[in-house]
Amino acid sequence: MDQTLQKQHIRIGVIGMGYVGLPLARLFSTKYKTIGYDLNARRVAELMAGTDATLEVPDALLREAIDKHGFLCTTDISLLKDCNVYIVAVPTPVDRDNRPDLTPLRGASETIGRIISKGDIVVYESTVYPGMTEEVCIPIVERVSGLKFNTDFYAGYSPERINPGDKEHTVEKIRKVTSGSTPETADLIDAIYNSVLVNGTHKAPSIRVAEASKIIENAQRDVNIAFMNELARIFNAMNIDTRDVLDAAASKWNFIRLTPGLVGGHCISVDPYYLIQKAQVYGVMPRIMMTARRLNEGMGEYVAFQTIRLMNKKGVVVKDAKILILGVTFKENCPDIRNTKIVDICHTLREYTADITVCDPWADAAKVAREYGVDIVTDLQKALSFRYDAIILAVAHDEFKNLPVRSYLKDDNGVVYDAKGILRRDDVDGRL
Repeated sequence: MDQTLQKQHIRIGVIGMGYVGLPLARLFSTKYKTIGYDLNARRVAELMAGTDATLEVPDALLREAIDKHGFLCTTDISLLKDCNVYIVAVPTPVDRDNRPDLTPLRGASETIGRIISKGDIVVYESTVYPGMTEEVCIPIVERVSGLKFNTDFYAGYSPERINPGDKEHTVEKIRKVTSGSTPETADLIDAIYNSVLVNGTHKAPSIRVAEASKIIENAQRDVNIAFMNELARIFNAMNIDTRDVLDAAASKWNFIRLTPGLVGGHCISVDPYYLIQKAQVYGVMPRIMMTARRLNEGMGEYVAFQTIRLMNKKGVVVKDAKILILGVTFKENCPDIRNTKIVDICHTLREYTADITVCDPWADAAKVAREYGVDIVTDLQKALSFRYDAIILAVAHDEFKNLPVRSYLKDDNGVVYDAKGILRRDDVDGRL
């Protein structure tokens, strides 16, 4: 590796100002000159005005980064030409058939190729299957830039570990995995990340190992939650409360306590497909992961049908019933609606009634309508001014935890279904 980069001042350019890129760029700006780049002009304008709609970076910290540390967000890629370390933090979604959609990653790699210079480093943070950085991304950078990999420029992979809405495991406290395309590059990348992290790093022996480590983190959680969801289906059919079973089992010292639930978001519900697809290329059929994905994908529909079953048992007419769904984000106390499974509950119930109110004070109503075709109410008091035949607690927002839910039913025959297990036992008719 060209040693000149180690001797000069590090200047960092972060591609993608979303849930991952912005917190990382803000953190790096406390130590290095840092510029963030995003295609979304509205997003960039909001950030430069000192507001982060994702709520991952508090406004005070964002303004401090801009005013004190000179952090800049831009849609002008030419402003990043003076950087010498580029970090790619763009989404890695799947298409409608759950096949990896590499469009954002390919586009980011082409962008890097247009501005990278000799001796520079590009680090990928986006979740990918093992081998993608060197097999897909780097060849694009080479082709566009005309530079030769590991001769003219270098690469690394440091998987993101952002947990949206988590105010405890923030980016500076997360222990990061790092890697590099040469030993010297790996050392430099590790040193750069170490310089801003409280709990340090784990330097992986190769980029492929780092890529694999990230994708199994989420695949493991997907499989574990799928097991809990399967247990919930079994015990519900047997009229046994799943949470009671888990409480009893957790009394053993080595039982791993997990709970059933809806698996949405951009990580657990998406990332396993990347490994599933790559495994099949190598002739391995990842049956456990595939089964887990199918089971978890069907839980929204399952919650809807469990609610309908309870309504039928209590003599509540399902056709044209008035139903309230509390929550639409994919997790509690967070505005993130990516791949939320709450819409699956809504769409299933719509086959029986159009009188459905979805309420979420955390979500952006315009964004939900645009992404999912679902109109929501963000004013909780407005939603609670009506009376319902059934109420489904779908997301464990703090605003919902102490609600006297039964008082918002039309009568005693109304149904309350608790998909998160946070309401008082006496207030609910069924729960996961």
